[in-house]
Amino acid sequence: MTSTPQLTPDQLADAIAEQASDKKAADIVVLDLRDANAYTDMFVIATGNTDRQVKAIHDGIHQALKERHGLYPRRVEGVTESKWVLMDYLDVVVHVFTPETREFYRLEQLWGEVPSHAYEDEEPEAEAS
Repeated sequence: MTSTPQLTPDQLADAIAEQASDKKAADIVVLDLRDANAYTDMFVIATGNTDRQVKAIHDGIHQALKERHGLYPRRVEGVTESKWVLMDYLDVVVHVFTPETREFYRLEQLWGEVPSHAYEDEEPEAEAS
């Protein structure tokens, strides 16, 4: 039996951001916390327009990481209410918010000095002929 190679924190964050994008998450941001704290390397923060979409984003990330990489989150919180879902993959912690909850907690502002980048889906859109 072959084992899945371990993903680096950057690769894991990219895989999570890609899955969030596939579920139409908005404002996906990756924060690099490696020089700022000791409990995780990165945050991936995303917004779902409704509680239902927040849950769908969580489900998509969970399913894809399980199937493709054999990864399960150490801890998940907030799925029942789906206003703020936290998924802890140790090296990367995922935060999926409704717009109101994201605005209230403002995680990007709390970690304003760390390197960050907005995730952009890198596949070019097909041009209409």
